Amino acid sequence: MNALPETGIGAPVRRREDFRFLTGRGNYTDDINRHGQLHAWIVRSPHAHAVIEAIDKTPALAVPGVVAVFTGADMVKAGVGSLPCGWLINSRDGTPMIEPPHIPLSPERVRHVGDQVAVVIAETRQQARDGAERLGVTYSELPAVVSMPDAIKPGAPQVWDQAPLNSCYDWEFGDRAGVEAAFKGAHHIARLELVNNRLVPNAMEPRSAIGDFDRGTGEYTLYTTSQNPHVIRLLMGAYVLNIPESKLRVVAPDVGGGFGSKIFHYAEEAIVTWAAGKLARPIKWTADRSESFMSDAHGRDHVTTVELALDKDGKFLALHEKTLANMGAYLSTFSTCIPTILHSTLLAGVYTTPVIYAEVRAVFTNTVPVDAYRGAGRPETTFLLERIVDVAADEMGIDPVELRRRNFIPTDAFPYQTPVALQYDSGDYFTTLEMATKEIDYAGFEARRAEAARRGKYRGIGVSSYIEACGIAPSQVVGALGGRAGLYESAEVRVHPTGSVTVFTGTHSHGQGHETTFAQLVSDLLQVPMASIEIVHGDTNKVAFGMGTYGSRSLAVGGMAIMKAVEKVVNKGKKIAAHLLEASEADIEYKDGKFQVAGTDKSKAFGEIALTAYVPHNYPMETLEPGLDESAFYDPKNFTFPSGTHICEVEIDPDTGVTEIVNFVAADDFGRIINPMIVDGQVHGGIAQGIGQALLEGCIYDQAGQILTGSYMDYCMPRADDLLNFKVSTHNVPAVDNALGVKGCGEAGAIGSPPAVINAIVDALSQLGVRHVEMPATPQRVWQIIHDKRAAKAA
Repeated sequence: MNALPETGIGAPVRRREDFRFLTGRGNYTDDINRHGQLHAWIVRSPHAHAVIEAIDKTPALAVPGVVAVFTGADMVKAGVGSLPCGWLINSRDGTPMIEPPHIPLSPERVRHVGDQVAVVIAETRQQARDGAERLGVTYSELPAVVSMPDAIKPGAPQVWDQAPLNSCYDWEFGDRAGVEAAFKGAHHIARLELVNNRLVPNAMEPRSAIGDFDRGTGEYTLYTTSQNPHVIRLLMGAYVLNIPESKLRVVAPDVGGGFGSKIFHYAEEAIVTWAAGKLARPIKWTADRSESFMSDAHGRDHVTTVELALDKDGKFLALHEKTLANMGAYLSTFSTCIPTILHSTLLAGVYTTPVIYAEVRAVFTNTVPVDAYRGAGRPETTFLLERIVDVAADEMGIDPVELRRRNFIPTDAFPYQTPVALQYDSGDYFTTLEMATKEIDYAGFEARRAEAARRGKYRGIGVSSYIEACGIAPSQVVGALGGRAGLYESAEVRVHPTGSVTVFTGTHSHGQGHETTFAQLVSDLLQVPMASIEIVHGDTNKVAFGMGTYGSRSLAVGGMAIMKAVEKVVNKGKKIAAHLLEASEADIEYKDGKFQVAGTDKSKAFGEIALTAYVPHNYPMETLEPGLDESAFYDPKNFTFPSGTHICEVEIDPDTGVTEIVNFVAADDFGRIINPMIVDGQVHGGIAQGIGQALLEGCIYDQAGQILTGSYMDYCMPRADDLLNFKVSTHNVPAVDNALGVKGCGEAGAIGSPPAVINAIVDALSQLGVRHVEMPATPQRVWQIIHDKRAAKAA
């Protein structure tokens, strides 16, 4: 076994940012306070659906310390625009999706509990809250609809008048005729209806925003908990508040987790920025945890029917998916592409299914808007695929591992063109499957099941082989598919006269460890110590442009932009060195931190070249500009495709319905790895998040649209005692379509683990005739299934 390097690419370097995070020295948005700062409290609708008949500001303005109250009518009068949706989807008949307006403060009608009605601004947060409680809002309540199957029925309450049957779009994708023909000739068709449960993202740091306005310069500044500061500047400045980009700075400092929920442009960001301009004073808003439950974009929420056709040997012939996808009451920034472009294009999974057809209908309901959440469409795809594979295996009497093996894309088949648009560049699904089955002792499972049965427990094992698409790209393809933004990344590598380096990246770190990983990358490429490299991100005034962090794009796209900028630095250094060493530029090579004339001992250290660039006494001024500062943009050729197999083993207590995960292994392919310690951390966190979805988490509304799981008292997050030590390993096949060979690891755990857990639970309960268990498989739900099955058997 080769030892890991101690520095550079591949080294398990401890995260340099952890010292400040773990010692309370982080600088989060709520830590920032501006001189003369006011505080905002958002007045939110208590109703799921209602007309705002009147708002009486007088009682609120009478509260000591209250400075102003603004409503939707004030915003409309001031010409404030609608929060934009970033992705256009056309229905199967070619008509564009229904795209209702979303004014940051609702001017006439509220459409979900928590909808923004007004903002009260005061000298202190408590005064703003007191004023909000006294604001006189008169509502006329309307019928609400929260269930997607109910929402599409004739006569259902209409969330938007312009969206008949609450349909945002009715989209299809793939080969319908081919699938129908394959189904007619199939030996067996497996069919399953399932729900991908609605989740509430819960980052450690709640959202916060501070709007500031400099009356002297006319410049606005927004400090915000965002994964995507440049895009927030673009969307808020150009579409909502009409502020020129040169007059708007967005700063996203340390951010305590995002998991996708902080990608989007939220109403509160526009509200505090706009109000700061009106009052010419800084205004801070920070959500409390209960407020986050009804104002942060939720995740998942699909109702799906999936059918898989197989021949007599278990080879997949065709797949058909029909999904209802909840949009909530408004279209969030990237909501429309999650159940379509980021979901259905992965329906081939790791299999050679020749024809696939998907139908997706996006539905408005009186619920919080839904958008990307860790994995964004890929967990939903993997869940339906890996569940239907297990159903097919059970119905055909084929071992689930063997059925997967029979249908895997062969290792020598890459690049592999799937029938649903994507072309996978590399992969080896057999090896990760074998690694996982060996690690968990798959062959010895039946003995463990028998031993558990003697103790009165049901024991089951579940397999999940996944693939995901990361590093969303290329821009031309994204644009052709309805994306309203480019998806490149930018980087600037600034070499200082002393040879130290500052890297400016358009990606954003909110827990991923970029300050360490990017420093390792640049250290390796430039052969300079990590200690002399600083990473800067999250400030639109410092970084020229960027697209933020999501979809494991930071290394595959942002890292490539850094690499291209470093290459430019080295190439310019060669020109300077050639002049100093009186040699041909073609003879200069860069190695071990030195520019050297090939085949000689004549060389100049990196620091000497840097100093020469800024002190150009002996410098090729006629051909080169002074300075050593290079930038690059990188637009990827393709997605990257991490993959792997996760296997979960569970024991269920039939008396309580409690499911205990007794073993969990993950074998993944992430391409080239820069820092294995950070990768392990990402995988562990993702698995914990996926287990949370599978066993514990679920956002529940009542029929009137009230959130029944609106706090940690009702919404169960995974805790340390719900989990065990996961066994993770990798078999890394480098990506082909980027020079770094990286694929990404951020979402893998949350994608691979939910179906592994549910497959294990179903396997454990299969002796009772159980065919499927919906997520979350809470003790109550599992106990009820066991109770019902036993009762039916006894009857």
